[in-house]
Amino acid sequence: MTEISSNLPETGAAALDDETLYAELVGQTARIEWPELERFFAKGQILKIAPSLDLVDVAMAMVRDRAEAVGAWRDAGEIDALDTGTARRWASGEPTLWAVVTPPWILVQESAGAPARH
Repeated sequence: MTEISSNLPETGAAALDDETLYAELVGQTARIEWPELERFFAKGQILKIAPSLDLVDVAMAMVRDRAEAVGAWRDAGEIDALDTGTARRWASGEPTLWAVVTPPWILVQESAGAPARH
């Protein structure tokens, strides 16, 4: 897989109401292992999401282009490009990782279990 693609309906996210889009994103959120992420890390396409945030809420904000919310999370350091130190730790296979695709990004969150509301 060289391209990042979302599985949102062909009509696009704009055609979906928030409740339906949220449900679609929840359905696309899954556990993921580091080997599946490694090539996207090399391309700079992974955003690390703080455990304090709801992964699907962040994906919703990005898909809906809610720049104010996304900017506030970035300014607070709750959303950031994946750094090399964290990537090395994730490569060790210890943490549980959850991801959802919002092209061109893969949003990844370290978690003790399933994301909070899923």
